[in-house]
Amino acid sequence: MRFDGASVFVTGGSRGIGRAIALRFAELGARRVAIGYLRNDSAAEEAGEEVRALGAEALLVRGSVAGERVAREVAELGPLDIVVHSAATGVIRPALETEDKHWDWTLNANARAFLSLARAAAPAMPPGASIVGISSLGSMRVLENYVLVGTSKAALESLVRYLAVELAPRGVRVNAVSAGLVETEALDHFPNREQMLAAGRGRTPAGRLVEPRDVAEAVAFLCSPGAAMVCGHTLVVDGGFSLLA
Repeated sequence: MRFDGASVFVTGGSRGIGRAIALRFAELGARRVAIGYLRNDSAAEEAGEEVRALGAEALLVRGSVAGERVAREVAELGPLDIVVHSAATGVIRPALETEDKHWDWTLNANARAFLSLARAAAPAMPPGASIVGISSLGSMRVLENYVLVGTSKAALESLVRYLAVELAPRGVRVNAVSAGLVETEALDHFPNREQMLAAGRGRTPAGRLVEPRDVAEAVAFLCSPGAAMVCGHTLVVDGGFSLLA
């Protein structure tokens, strides 16, 4: 599986799962990897240096992925072979403690941004190109304090299906990867972080937590010719965690 000469854009590509995805495509021969990030310049620069060390050109796209400016910059990157929406944010609170502004922020960044990216990138994407959204188990299952993020991920997966049907005639495939519990900085926002990690380690049939590299490998597969007939699918990567009653 190679992506020699490919042009790739990864939102949230400076840290965690997004960083692993950006680096994996660089390892697999991508010519150019654009990294979208919000505000951590040092993390983005470090990720860019790692991409360059692997032989790919690195571009940094700073700003809110839900903003019009970032969408314009994505359109100006030229034809993209792969677009991955890994950036995610949201307010972690019980439903009755949320506010409308929390809904708007979370849904805009996690779901509407995916549609904005598709509108910006898809018209110039060549046949065989792929768009992938990173989802989570909270799209289908109820997790504590996760109502807004879980709902936004459900919306993301719905968009994947609609876009897959609309873009398939262009030769552009749209899919998602739903990651299980991954120990990244994103978990720092959960008040029950340690309990989540302990539960994940204890009940995952595969015997360990999902790692960012596991998600990156699944994304690479979905973007490869070997997945040419995988269209509108959400691939669960959780070591069997969600199979247990």
